Amino acid sequence: MQTVFINTPLGTAKIKGDELGVSVISILQEGEISKTIPVELKDAVKQLQEYFEGKRTTFNFPINPKGTEFQQKVWKALLEIPYGKTTSYLELSKKLGDVKAIRAVASANGKNPLWIVVPCHRVIGSDGSLTGYAGGLWRKKWLLEHENPLKQQSLF
Repeated sequence: MQTVFINTPLGTAKIKGDELGVSVISILQEGEISKTIPVELKDAVKQLQEYFEGKRTTFNFPINPKGTEFQQKVWKALLEIPYGKTTSYLELSKKLGDVKAIRAVASANGKNPLWIVVPCHRVIGSDGSLTGYAGGLWRKKWLLEHENPLKQQSLF
């Protein structure tokens, strides 16, 4: 398993993976930025940098997150939320076929090991509120604004 630390506008990101794909992308408060990037992680680093530069809206490097069958199902559903869009925990539960599984869906969402790439930040409360985010609500807000910046409307 290879590990690299990169700088992002939201803190230091830790990326772990191997030849099967990236298994972990997490955000740290601080950390030593890597001087070299393992070949297995070069695509992930490049694509994350492009995302933060506003040049990328999707990711296509191989991912290999570890989790239960249910967590994998939730994370797969998260991958279907388009860039710049949001959904609610309730809508996600409905999509997965069990409206009563809302707490389990929220729990799986919170255990997502692939920050940004599996876009758990795009899940909000049914009332539009920014609920729960392992990286802190300020980061969730930043990511949503980054993906859907307010456009200045013309006055004329």
